Amino acid sequence: MDHVLHLKCLICGKEYAPNEVEYVCPDHGNEGILDVRYDYELIGSHISRESLAQNRDMTVWRYKPLLPVEPDAPVPPLTIGGTPLYKADRLAAELGLKHVWVKDDGRLPTASFKDRASVMAVVKAQEKGAAIITTASTGNAAAALSGICASVKQPNVIFVPEKAPQAKIAQLLVFGSTVMLVKGTYDDAFELCLQAADEYGWYNRNTAFNPYMTEGKKTAVYEICEQLHWDAPDAIFVSVGDGCIIGGLHKGLKDLLALGWIDHMPRIYGVQAEGSAFMYEAWRDGEDVLTKAPVSGVTVADSISAGLPRDRIKALAAVTETNGAYIRVSDDDILASIPALARATGVFAEPAGAAAHTGLVKAVELGLVSADDRIVVLNTGNGLKDVAGAMKSVEMVGTKANRVEPNLDDLKRVMKGIGD
Repeated sequence: MDHVLHLKCLICGKEYAPNEVEYVCPDHGNEGILDVRYDYELIGSHISRESLAQNRDMTVWRYKPLLPVEPDAPVPPLTIGGTPLYKADRLAAELGLKHVWVKDDGRLPTASFKDRASVMAVVKAQEKGAAIITTASTGNAAAALSGICASVKQPNVIFVPEKAPQAKIAQLLVFGSTVMLVKGTYDDAFELCLQAADEYGWYNRNTAFNPYMTEGKKTAVYEICEQLHWDAPDAIFVSVGDGCIIGGLHKGLKDLLALGWIDHMPRIYGVQAEGSAFMYEAWRDGEDVLTKAPVSGVTVADSISAGLPRDRIKALAAVTETNGAYIRVSDDDILASIPALARATGVFAEPAGAAAHTGLVKAVELGLVSADDRIVVLNTGNGLKDVAGAMKSVEMVGTKANRVEPNLDDLKRVMKGIGD
């Protein structure tokens, strides 16, 4: 990996050769998150906007020279990347805006954004000859790792809270993972996973512990900018739990600026649920994210439930360094966004994905965006991931199914009621 210069600790600034450390800076225990630094001049000699225009591979691997893997590294067969960016004119008009797009990562193979990171984990693990890969997750990262591992017959062990949505647990079991349902929170599952990986020597995919997860997640913003013909948006809205996705978007944008492929840095807006608003509080109050106490982490949007966001250093920088903001929204508003987003765009989001739309609605109310801003809303997961949440959302907005006898007379009775 000649294009990777070093791994840099985001706490002390110490630099390490790519093979010098396994995951984190040893001077800070499990908190010493590293950032992958690149030789952009070398990368620019291997890839350009013009060469991408001729590349028919629409997966994340079209950006391989910008990723921390060897050029000839074998990759899993699943089609990861190339998700649609929809122009959402009706949604924009409802909010008094002119230019809104929705990036739908619910279309990825395991139906969530987390495929982008998990495919990187599998490639890096196989590069090291790992016998087993492990991760802790609220559900989506686990399902992503599980499915991608199944595609290459890679054994894996998954730790998830026992209260994770059944659809996500079902994915793990269908794909054949060894599943540990932890009697506790995501944070409990995370800590147990760290201990287990250390005890058994498993390759650890965990967010903000494995520095390469950011590198997989940044591919979404490469796609966004390319789909907008390299005219970067003014603002990007994304929900935030552990902070790795928002950190990945920021990293990708910095890559594109360094290469000269875009001419400005979009403002990044992180959206958090009221019961899991660690990053919002730290940003609002100017707190040190390394010493701030955990919050409850309780929200209907399980995918962004994190009492102590593990990638909080990168997550804070993503907002502060782009002149963005953190936005706190209620669970009820998140649920209301599921049908609102679906009916305006045809995109069915799980609660965490819909939260990005909720954040945009609130940003309009707060005057954080202008009518002429070019705005991207990132849906991070498909609504079928959490059917219970979807059903609750339509109940909240008064939508229900009609029961009818199998005859025309009864149908007419029902239709008359609908008409009234």
